[in-house]
Amino acid sequence: MRKIESMELDSPSQKANVTAEMVKNSADEVIDLRQYFAVINKHKWRIALLAIVITLSTVFAVTKVTPIYRATATLLIEADQAKAVSFDDIYGLDSNRKEYYTTQFKILQSRKIAQAVVEKLDLKNNPDFIVNSSRKREVINDIKGLIPFLPKKKVSVLSAQEQEEMALQSLVGTFLGRLSIDPVRTTQLVNITFESSDPKLAALVANTVGEVYIEQNLSAQMGMTKKASGWLTTRLSDLRIRLDESELKLQQYRERENLVDVSGVVGLVSKELEQTSEQLVGARQVRNKLLSIVRVIDEYGRDDLEMLGSISAISSQDVIQNVKQTLVTVERKVSEFSQRYGPKHPKMIAARAELATVNSNFNEQVRRLVTGVEKELSTSERNIEALEQELVRIKAQFQTLTAKEYEYKKLSREVETNGEIYNTFLSRSKETEVTGDFNSAVARFTDRAFRPQNPVKPNKMLIVILAFMASVGLGLVIAFVVESLNDTFKHINGTEDKLSQRLLGLLPLVRVKKKNGFLLHYFYDENGKRFAESVRTLRTNFLLTQLDKETKTIEITSSLPGEGKTTTAINFAFALAQVERTLLIDADMRKPNICKRFDLPPYHPGLANLISGTEKLNECIYLDEVSGLTIMPCGQRPPNPLELLTSPKFSHILEELKQSFDRIIIDTPPVQVVSDSLIIAKQADAVIFIVKSNDTRVGVAQNGIGKLVRVNAKIAGVVLNQVDTKKMSDSGYQGYYNDYSYGDEASS
Repeated sequence: MRKIESMELDSPSQKANVTAEMVKNSADEVIDLRQYFAVINKHKWRIALLAIVITLSTVFAVTKVTPIYRATATLLIEADQAKAVSFDDIYGLDSNRKEYYTTQFKILQSRKIAQAVVEKLDLKNNPDFIVNSSRKREVINDIKGLIPFLPKKKVSVLSAQEQEEMALQSLVGTFLGRLSIDPVRTTQLVNITFESSDPKLAALVANTVGEVYIEQNLSAQMGMTKKASGWLTTRLSDLRIRLDESELKLQQYRERENLVDVSGVVGLVSKELEQTSEQLVGARQVRNKLLSIVRVIDEYGRDDLEMLGSISAISSQDVIQNVKQTLVTVERKVSEFSQRYGPKHPKMIAARAELATVNSNFNEQVRRLVTGVEKELSTSERNIEALEQELVRIKAQFQTLTAKEYEYKKLSREVETNGEIYNTFLSRSKETEVTGDFNSAVARFTDRAFRPQNPVKPNKMLIVILAFMASVGLGLVIAFVVESLNDTFKHINGTEDKLSQRLLGLLPLVRVKKKNGFLLHYFYDENGKRFAESVRTLRTNFLLTQLDKETKTIEITSSLPGEGKTTTAINFAFALAQVERTLLIDADMRKPNICKRFDLPPYHPGLANLISGTEKLNECIYLDEVSGLTIMPCGQRPPNPLELLTSPKFSHILEELKQSFDRIIIDTPPVQVVSDSLIIAKQADAVIFIVKSNDTRVGVAQNGIGKLVRVNAKIAGVVLNQVDTKKMSDSGYQGYYNDYSYGDEASS
């Protein structure tokens, strides 16, 4: 189709071809769809019967089903439970986590809750549970009994207590099967639903499950509180003893070491150590300075007083500075007097004496300073030595104090830690004592279950409707499966493709009573117009295919007996006899049928007599006055029909008969039964192969045609016989004969 659309339609003929092909494809699609409806129409009564039977069975079954009632109670799982005081750590549950709610939902579905409800309500003696359990057990035992290959379980001997426990656990399992816990999304609500044939029991069980859950939770909390209180009391006495022991150790240590304020004493020693260290550093700096001066003095020598006086450490002294100023003044005075007076002038002599006295004083001061530096250096070294000894003593004292402080702090920390633990446990112990008899419920009812008025299942009307729909669907599936497994010729379209032969025509199924059989001259009957027209159409199609051929001898055969080849041969001969001189030969010498059809005596001479030469031609033929058809029956049944048919005389007879008749119709045995028809096919001008609609298997027909092809038979085409026009789609039979309009064939 796509190729046709993509072609360039240049000429009107191309456009016409494309249009014709499109119409053909559309017709094929419609035909395929109609075939589905044909299958449904063919099996409609069977499908309806199956649907009615299943629906009635379902109606009967649902009337016997016990109605089930459903009751629902709603619980609110508390996230923050009310407490007199807070001691959540004792319980070990965080109610703010999602896992908390999931845990509560699972607890509601636990066997422990279920068993408690079963025992509380005494459900083992409830008729609803007793009947269902016994029915279930009986059904299981019946099924096991019907399966012989199942291994037999060894029967173990149980005590009465074990049997009672097993029965209880089985009852608990049945109970849980009817119980459903459904959390409401995005809320703290949970629905408790129970199903039972007793509506009152359904509501009672739903409420009891919630009550038992709340009671068990309160009981568990109470037990944990008492257990925690007892444990705290026991631990509290141990902690009291430990605290007393640690306090006693601290006090004994303080008395033994005469400690009053360890931190203050350590602080004083630390400060003293710091000050001594600073003094030592200062003394060492002074000593180093003095050492540098002494080294310079030693370098200049102690006699060179002038050089020693130039040392900065000496010259910077106030005494030296004053002497120097006096020396400068006297030297200036001597200089002035020397310009004014002579050397022996008294003033000059006095000035020089004063200068000598000043120089002597300067030297004396320098010597004293040098001696003072050396003495100061010696003093500085002794001071340093004393400071170092003091520092060592202070350090030792500091280490002793820090060791005592460490031990003191260690004992103090132990006392403090034991005190904190003791206080914590004492507080918790008091809390549990005060709140031991108070616990809030983990959940509460928001809606209690009430006795339901209407059952929830079975929905009888819905079940019946679904059963009807399912049975109709099942019937359709079975119909299509049966139809797909049926590899016979059901449609016209596939006949030519499957056999690779031309379809010359199809003959409708004529419904007759078994005792009467098919009327010999039904072709001429008023009720057989449709059938006669089909035969005439077959005749026309055959003649049109043989226009350019000289076809006189025509063999009629099929794959297997019962496909209607003899009836087709007779009526085809009737149709030809209307326009030409026609001879019908019964060549089925093994099971002849034409004599019986035309009410001829079985001893009437025929083909076998003519070939064997016991009778002449005019004695072996019979003229049917109604149709004007000349008939040559089989004659006396020979013991060796294959030898007669393979003899040259049979060929000679056919040549003689061609001179007297325009058409010779030869009815032969089925090709799958004997090889007689294959021998005749070699001498026939055309072979018409009969296929019974909805009966002949495709493989059988293909094998039969294959045998004819292997002997080079001239197959003119195929006739689809006994076509049920009521079951075939409109595109089948009626479409094949859409140029004619006759009434439906009558049943006889």
